[in-house]
Amino acid sequence: MTNQSASDPGADTRSGPPHPTRRMFGRIAYGALAVAAVGTATTYSVKAASAKGDLSSNLTLIAPAGAGGGWDGFSRETQQAMRVNKLANNAQVVNIPGAGGTIGLGKFTTMQGRADTILATGTAMVGGIALNESPVGFDDTTLLARVAEDYDVLIAAADSPYNTLDEVIGKWKKDPKGFVWTGGSAGSVDHLTIAQLALLSGIPASGITYIPKSGGGEAIQTLLSGTTDFASCGFNEVSDQIEAGRVKALGVASPKRIKGYEDLPTMTEQGYEVTLTNWRGWLGAPGITEDETSQLVDILKQTRDSAEWADALERNKWTDVWLTGDEFAEFIKEDTSRIETLLKELGL
Repeated sequence: MTNQSASDPGADTRSGPPHPTRRMFGRIAYGALAVAAVGTATTYSVKAASAKGDLSSNLTLIAPAGAGGGWDGFSRETQQAMRVNKLANNAQVVNIPGAGGTIGLGKFTTMQGRADTILATGTAMVGGIALNESPVGFDDTTLLARVAEDYDVLIAAADSPYNTLDEVIGKWKKDPKGFVWTGGSAGSVDHLTIAQLALLSGIPASGITYIPKSGGGEAIQTLLSGTTDFASCGFNEVSDQIEAGRVKALGVASPKRIKGYEDLPTMTEQGYEVTLTNWRGWLGAPGITEDETSQLVDILKQTRDSAEWADALERNKWTDVWLTGDEFAEFIKEDTSRIETLLKELGL
């Protein structure tokens, strides 16, 4: 992890040896996905602009996920704000999906000194690196900035007999396998949020009955059909369903109530300090200079300070969490430790 101002950029953030099953699965899965991604990555490398020249003229934003996903939306909102404010007139978004962002990360780490390209990153990549036993990580990039985050919300069907977290936890403690939960893929922020809630309540996370889905829409359908009891989803995925009265929010995993939704309680105020957030930010390529790093951070800072980005935050229900330099490096270290611990508790 190249961080031009970090005092210990190469610190190892792993908490211990990987789970053997996870190691074997991760290597097989990562290798297969890497082969599948070769076509996309090669196409990009041929078309990419020269790394030399004015960074505000040519900048490629890699979204390490498919079109329509969270990183894709984040990248395209960034692209639009950059273009409107003439911060990167020829900004383009390239999608390199797979393995929790680690296929895109793997390709990106081969772009030594390529200051004209940045990679979207975030919580899902921290988990993807651990789950897939990725051979590359944050140490192989240049940290730029953490930009925004959003929060998960625990929901139930509107006709569920449960109205508070205390009611849920009280029953859950008596019968840890009595509820069926749903959310995103195994090891996702949704899954980890439920795991953290379980651990805070004295419930073994490894015993959670969890049905992974591709997104909030599918999770809601399982609630309404009675297939599952509760779901943990990104707030921006399900806020319209909450407003429509199809589901009800039992607790938001945010430090304070969300603006515009002040009637929805947080998990923390109910006594459950679930602190995991779905943050998003940007990485620079390995081997770029201090001056190039500063230029990129400045472009991102001006983007973040624009009216267009303020609109994007409100539209997507994101929270501004700007962080750079040593503080960003320390945050990555702490987030990695926290997520690896939760994955271990889940047996993943």
